[in-house]
Amino acid sequence: MPYASDTISLNSGVPGMLTGNPNRLFGMRGYLCGAMDRADDGGEGWRINLQRDLRDLRVFWFDPSHKPIDIGIEDTKMRIEVNAMKARGEFTAASEMMKPVRCVDLRMVDITDFTVVNIDLETHACGTYEEISLANRQKKPIIVHMEQGKEHTPNWLLSMLPHQMIFSTWAEVEAYLREVATAETIRHFNRWYFFNFGMCRQFDGDGNLVD
Repeated sequence: MPYASDTISLNSGVPGMLTGNPNRLFGMRGYLCGAMDRADDGGEGWRINLQRDLRDLRVFWFDPSHKPIDIGIEDTKMRIEVNAMKARGEFTAASEMMKPVRCVDLRMVDITDFTVVNIDLETHACGTYEEISLANRQKKPIIVHMEQGKEHTPNWLLSMLPHQMIFSTWAEVEAYLREVATAETIRHFNRWYFFNFGMCRQFDGDGNLVD
């Protein structure tokens, strides 16, 4: 059954409560979505800054510019190689090199709990919109930073996402995530779900079900 109201309280299945840390985002997984191959810094700057600023929330961040896996790595060296292949007309080779990148990135989106997106209208994005669409089909919370301001949000995006999760500044993004983490009540938008693992079945050392 759906939520009974538009809000949820801090005691409603907060992961951190099991460790004495009333933080809804404790131990959750966030994906950092945004342009990389055409971004001047490879998309690393904002990702590093956000993780540093929110380090106290103890979120596990899936960062495609610094992946927690040794396949599908997309870095400057790899992008130079792919671009050289395209320039030589070696599109099959370029395609085969990119396929693991897409595979790993979409897998990270798939297993994440929420997504933070950076959209800069002056930097062409491609995979970003596929990742947003995947996360949106799964009704994950998608928090968007619009570099040019919320008023410049692409019209189609406004039809997909709650506009209350779209912001003009990184300070607003961080403040919203802190509100989600610790405010007494928050609006869930039928996207924020917090599982209380204390409600899962428990077994003793002999395999007996504990009531």
